[in-house]
Amino acid sequence: MASFQWANDIKPLSFTPKFIVPDENKPNLTNKTDLGVIPIINLNEKTEIIVKQITKACEEFGFFQVINHGIPKELCEKVLEVITKFFEQSYEEKADLVSQQHMEDGKIFKYYIKDQETQEKISMWGEAFYHTWHPLDFSTFIHKLPLNPPHYRDTIAEYAKEIGVLMTQMFSLLSQGLGLDKDYLDKSLRRSYTAQANYYPPCPHPELTLGLRDHTDFNILTFLLQDEDVTGLQVFKDGNWMDVHPVPNSIVINVGDQLQVLSNDRFKSVLHRAVTNEHKKRVSFAMFVGPDHKDFVEPIPDLVREGHPAKYREYRFEVFIQEFRNQEGKYRMVKEVFRIGD
Repeated sequence: MASFQWANDIKPLSFTPKFIVPDENKPNLTNKTDLGVIPIINLNEKTEIIVKQITKACEEFGFFQVINHGIPKELCEKVLEVITKFFEQSYEEKADLVSQQHMEDGKIFKYYIKDQETQEKISMWGEAFYHTWHPLDFSTFIHKLPLNPPHYRDTIAEYAKEIGVLMTQMFSLLSQGLGLDKDYLDKSLRRSYTAQANYYPPCPHPELTLGLRDHTDFNILTFLLQDEDVTGLQVFKDGNWMDVHPVPNSIVINVGDQLQVLSNDRFKSVLHRAVTNEHKKRVSFAMFVGPDHKDFVEPIPDLVREGHPAKYREYRFEVFIQEFRNQEGKYRMVKEVFRIGD
């Protein structure tokens, strides 16, 4: 096991070969191509303008940032503050929450990738705290959240309610962008909710490692609150990695695999990753919305027509999740398993 485990143990000498990713995964932090910025969408605009902007963003980038989203800035700052304080506790204070399993509800875990030649596990430079959530029924998840720091539970519950409102708004705008009734996605989808707080300490060799390897999100939508002080999120576009520079008081939203399937490939779930910073820590909080685990997923029937056949076979979402777990540590290609003709 690598010597780095917890934020308070970070020292320059703690970096070991266990964190050095294969050459093909190493981030190029110099001489990057300027690809501009992902779309920034003002939710105070007229609905028809927002629909066009979001539709284009989902088709071309798979990512966009929203401003004037209605979530109080003070609450967003408090969310990142309590997450930071949580991760910066000592090992002893967090020991009971540590899990060796990937994405166990209410537990801290570390990501890794496998070297395809040696099959050795290579640790990512960061920690993640994973849990379920719900926009209204706090009793389903509040007991899984830390008691320390104080107000962690209340803060995340308050934020979950606000994200629930934004989620409903996004479902309406996306439905309209797909040419469906504005209530289609909201009414047709039973939902599951998961969340992940991420902490990436300063890294002495950011050019050799990653905070989180390249991946797509396997749910429907992701709502990401990220630290405004440091850039770490990157999106893969046109063969290059593109920085997603934080916009003050914004939420990053991206298309997940299930929305790409539902839209019959019109909306794109794209690769993204997290790089590290030599001098600054980075904190982010991702809230995911997916189908109910027992529900079936397939392209929306109204989007399947002559000239636009279904690109995916029907599957139960829990089967998709199992395939996701089966590909742990690898370069995941999960939705491709369910693609027709591939």
